[in-house]
Amino acid sequence: MKRRYFLGSMTAAFAGAALSPRLAAAQDAALDPAPAPAPDPFGFEEVARIAGDLARAPYVEPPSTLAAPFADLGYDAYRGIRFRRDADPWAGIPGFGLDLLPPGMLFTRPVRINLVDKGVARPLPFDPSVFDFDANSFPPDAAQMPAGDMGWSGFRLRSALNRPGYLDELAVFQGASYFRVLGRGNRYGLSGRGLALGTASPEGEEFPAFDEFWIHTPDTDAGTVTVHALLNSRSVAGAFEFVIQGGTDTLVATRAALIPRRDLTEAGIAPLTSMFWFGPGDRGSFDDYRPAVHDSDGLQMLTGTGQQLWRVLANPATLQMSAFADRDPHGFGLMQRGRDFALYQDAEARYELRPSAWIEPLGGWGEGSVVLVEIPLHSEFHDNIVSFWRPAQPLAAGVRHDFAYVQHFGAAPGEGPPVARVVQTRSGRAINAEGARSFIIDFELAAFEGQPDPVAVVSTSAGTVEHPYVIRLPEQGLMRLAFEFRPDRANLAELSARLEVDDYAVSESWLFRWTRE
Repeated sequence: MKRRYFLGSMTAAFAGAALSPRLAAAQDAALDPAPAPAPDPFGFEEVARIAGDLARAPYVEPPSTLAAPFADLGYDAYRGIRFRRDADPWAGIPGFGLDLLPPGMLFTRPVRINLVDKGVARPLPFDPSVFDFDANSFPPDAAQMPAGDMGWSGFRLRSALNRPGYLDELAVFQGASYFRVLGRGNRYGLSGRGLALGTASPEGEEFPAFDEFWIHTPDTDAGTVTVHALLNSRSVAGAFEFVIQGGTDTLVATRAALIPRRDLTEAGIAPLTSMFWFGPGDRGSFDDYRPAVHDSDGLQMLTGTGQQLWRVLANPATLQMSAFADRDPHGFGLMQRGRDFALYQDAEARYELRPSAWIEPLGGWGEGSVVLVEIPLHSEFHDNIVSFWRPAQPLAAGVRHDFAYVQHFGAAPGEGPPVARVVQTRSGRAINAEGARSFIIDFELAAFEGQPDPVAVVSTSAGTVEHPYVIRLPEQGLMRLAFEFRPDRANLAELSARLEVDDYAVSESWLFRWTRE
């Protein structure tokens, strides 16, 4: 009002005088100023800018500020905290739900959560009143106790994944940079991660963490949810974008911008973490009623040259690390191929429903290796399998390094060219050869219909391979390859096998690392 009065008085002083076009335009603009331009919608580049600022500053470990009733919680007590569905920030959005997860137990690092709607981000402060507390473990006023600034521990996304009108779990982000995603009909098993650093290194592993999330209102037309995340640790800061679309295979279109604080020689891009305790290839030392216990049974790869590889997983006596050199890989992932209940006989864990995960790189990733880490495991309650892409060149400090890929989670993602896949691997002490091992590899039979019997091509890096042969099992739908392996004095051997017709590979290349226990 003061501006309008001043300009009005100034105009009156020049009454009767003709204003120049330039002055007239200035007066009109002053009396009716144009609205300020709207800010750009919040997105990936804003998170990348925040990450860049963090990377240029010394790393500061976020303090844990847990207070009652969230401090010093055991496993059972923590499970007694449940998010109230009527507190869902997305109530009223058809087909989607958002659960907020409490701090406590293992989850003591504070996580900031923001909601983004129409491009505008607003923080969502921690609020204990959104939880119900088990009366056996918590005082009656637990939901009203002062929260301070302790932060959340993560969140869970829900969608109508399996049936209309019911919000099933779709994905959960909680703990360091871990997240788990489900395809239709799956139960939680393996995990994805933002970044792996120093996995299985003598110096010990560093676990970067997602310290802040920006969760966008779902796009109900596209059936997608976009999540941005800020990664931070003493060695690196980074920005991530996850565009999640549920389905038979749930797709997670992923972008990452990493800004290291130091040169990273041991970075793992698109890491996956899983569990393999035992299977039919190594049952001798396991006294268990179940034939197999694992979340994944193999590492599948489609190399830059189009070669399809299947590396059988193992629970070794000592830590093992394998690296498969490649250039511009087409894909890799940890698979759970056995989908029959009879293979596991576990009515509670339902290992046949665990998802497989396939990483599809976008753009050329250059030279590097698909790395597989296998850690000795003594129960099914811990993860011991890690896979990731390791670039051949270090990620230089102070430089932004971008990666893009699609993560597929489901029962059978990652299909490549039509060749016979490995269905199962069995191994045991050879009956007629002292000190030898018998290997049985079952391939899908469908690829050989109308074809002559294939030739088995089997090799080993140490010891000897004897008596390889193939046999059709039409009632089982299998083409079986069998051979005996004599380790002789070797303590480690890399075995490989494939089936060929007219010198052309018609199956995956089966890979197995044998170690002497």
